[in-house]
Amino acid sequence: MRRFVLVGAMVVGVAGVAGARSAAVKPKTSVANLEAKSGSKATGTATFTEDRGKVTLVVELSGATPGEHALHIHEKGDCSDPEAKNAGGHWNPTTPPSAHGKWGAGAHHLGDIGNITVGADGKGTLKMTTNKWIIGGGVFNDITNKAVVVHGGVDDFTTQPTGNAGNRIACGVIGVGK
Repeated sequence: MRRFVLVGAMVVGVAGVAGARSAAVKPKTSVANLEAKSGSKATGTATFTEDRGKVTLVVELSGATPGEHALHIHEKGDCSDPEAKNAGGHWNPTTPPSAHGKWGAGAHHLGDIGNITVGADGKGTLKMTTNKWIIGGGVFNDITNKAVVVHGGVDDFTTQPTGNAGNRIACGVIGVGK
């Protein structure tokens, strides 16, 4: 249904509400290639996909020791150091460093993802979706130019500011999304 609105001496067509459709927005994707650090053999990918206001993260890890390993986003997109120390601390644009905690359970950094479970075969997968991150845009919750870090130990969700997660066994830079 079309309606017409008289604006001055000009007639302008306006689509009716029932006929209005938003243009499809192509999802953005960014992949961080996880490289082994601190003498480990852990490698993998962290794939971020932004679609309709939410970012889904899928981490696929291999070559890690069996058990749980902390997984965080760190503040600097620099994995050049053999121990990934150039990646800095946990990314926390909205809370103080002392607010390390568990995602979805009180105060936590935006980079506090949690733990990934690795099986006897050295492989682990983690998937999560959030509306707290975006890919690109340069605002406070933009994940680009940060690093995904896998730690050698478990995140206890308590010890400040790191969760007592141990050394950094894999690291990958989150690039600008496509």
